[in-house]
Amino acid sequence: MAQEYPEPKIEIQNVVASVTLNQRLDLQSIQNAFPQVDYKPAQFPGLVFRLERPKTATLIFSSGKMVCTGAKSEEESKRAVKRVVRLLKEKGFLVSEDAIIEVQNIVASIDLFGRINLERAAQVLETVMYEPEQFPGLIYRMSEPKVVILMFASGKLVCTGAKTEAEVHEAVMRLSEELRRKGLITYVTRVNK
Repeated sequence: MAQEYPEPKIEIQNVVASVTLNQRLDLQSIQNAFPQVDYKPAQFPGLVFRLERPKTATLIFSSGKMVCTGAKSEEESKRAVKRVVRLLKEKGFLVSEDAIIEVQNIVASIDLFGRINLERAAQVLETVMYEPEQFPGLIYRMSEPKVVILMFASGKLVCTGAKTEAEVHEAVMRLSEELRRKGLITYVTRVNK
């Protein structure tokens, strides 16, 4: 009988997207028009524009660059940016809505539902760093897709560096397959077919 393994549970925790507007912005005027924004130029050169839906924070700089954080998906990140751009345009701050949006980093938490032998993984896997007296997790640098995965003995992972949600899924599937193939993971419960 072929063994079936539990499907990894993947949750996107944060999508960071950069935005280029190709025009300069007057942050003081934006603060005057939107009193709810955070702008303290003595402490930080950018303005923080928070949205409740989707729950994000967009840093806006006078150069016309923006960074949106806090979204739970690529789609949510794009919606947040488009909403901020639309609000700025409605108040006359933007000439056009041609914002260039680029996802810079996706952070995801993963549960493999098994125990990982980190000591053996540190010896068997390539491009890893494991210093348990410094940090309880093993740092695994995957080249394709180019991501960094923190592995914990509990079977929990944190994946960072992906540019798309598809890259997160590909990295997790590749890693879980490699852990199984090399006998580095023991599943708590197995499903037989």
